[in-house]
Amino acid sequence: MNAQRDDVVTPSTTVSPARRLQSAQHTQIVSEGTSTMQAAPVRATVIPTVTDALRAVESLLLSSGQRTARRNAWTAVLEDRRRAEDRVESGYVPEREAVAARRSRAT
Repeated sequence: MNAQRDDVVTPSTTVSPARRLQSAQHTQIVSEGTSTMQAAPVRATVIPTVTDALRAVESLLLSSGQRTARRNAWTAVLEDRRRAEDRVESGYVPEREAVAARRSRAT
């Protein structure tokens, strides 16, 4: 009962080692072909920006205390500019009130 029949074709009896290698290479090519259809790989390195380069130069030239002081000063300048824009938009400008007060005293 366990004897192998001649009319049954099994892979071990009909496929030569060269054909198996060819089949394995074909499978590899097909699998490689499908992997190229997927999304492109994400770049692992980040392209540095100008800001990053300037910060690197700044860290080399300034000590940490000077760097903090410069950043705080720049933040204060930006905040002053924002407040000035808000005053202009609201129509409140202290110089106008001072000029109006002088004119009213003069009359």
